[in-house]
Amino acid sequence: MSLRTRPAVESGLNVGRKADVNQSVLGAIGISSFLAAWWLAAAFVEPTYLLPGPLPVLSALVTEVTTTAPLSLPVTGGTVELPRAMTRLAQTSLHLVPGLLAGAFVGNGAGLVIGYATRADAIATPVVRVLRPIPELAWIAFAIVWFGIGHAGATFIVAIGALWINYYAAYSGVRGVRDGYKEVAASLGIRTHVGMLRYVILPAASPAIVNGFRTSIGRCLMIVVGAELFGAPGVGYEILNASNNLDMARSMAYMLLISAVYICVDGGYAALESRWFAWRP
Repeated sequence: MSLRTRPAVESGLNVGRKADVNQSVLGAIGISSFLAAWWLAAAFVEPTYLLPGPLPVLSALVTEVTTTAPLSLPVTGGTVELPRAMTRLAQTSLHLVPGLLAGAFVGNGAGLVIGYATRADAIATPVVRVLRPIPELAWIAFAIVWFGIGHAGATFIVAIGALWINYYAAYSGVRGVRDGYKEVAASLGIRTHVGMLRYVILPAASPAIVNGFRTSIGRCLMIVVGAELFGAPGVGYEILNASNNLDMARSMAYMLLISAVYICVDGGYAALESRWFAWRP
């Protein structure tokens, strides 16, 4: 590195550090303001259980972390004692992860094929337009009838939500591939549809597909909580059960817990995504 470019690079790094510090300070101010507004609003609500303040919610969260509850293991059939909050999160993950993966697999596969094949698009688009506006939770009645109240029904609801998000991400990603890429690939000897999908379409559409999966994670976390309200064990059922007993502090503790899980998962996925696509400008 030359002497001329070194000060410019150092100046850029200093600007980046100052921006990060400013963003952290503003974020701390935002969180502090939210907590203060929450505490102030809770102080004027009677009876107090209608809107518990930050301290009662924190106390309820500590209780859920320090109290144990059994978790039934899905494969071995045994049970293990975990903190109650961890047990509820594990039960929710038994609905979330399989449903998310199944919906993403079907949605991405359908989006790639339908987005690439003109005839398949013409056939499938009317059906998609009929089914897509139906809310995921509207399928709860069918989930109960088909699978009963349990893990399978909640997984089915999550899979529907993940399917549509990933479908449209893959579909738009394929549609956004430039025709010039296909022409260059054809001139280089790629003549088959499989080769075009493998070497051109899928790599070019991968940023949209990965971003769609990231979006589906957050969406499915909301869906799985709603899907558990009909009786499947997990965080959603715990929120409903606590509110039925007017234990709103415990209900809010689980709401904040699912929010914390999303922040951690989304942050980790964003870090991986930035490494996967470090080549992008």
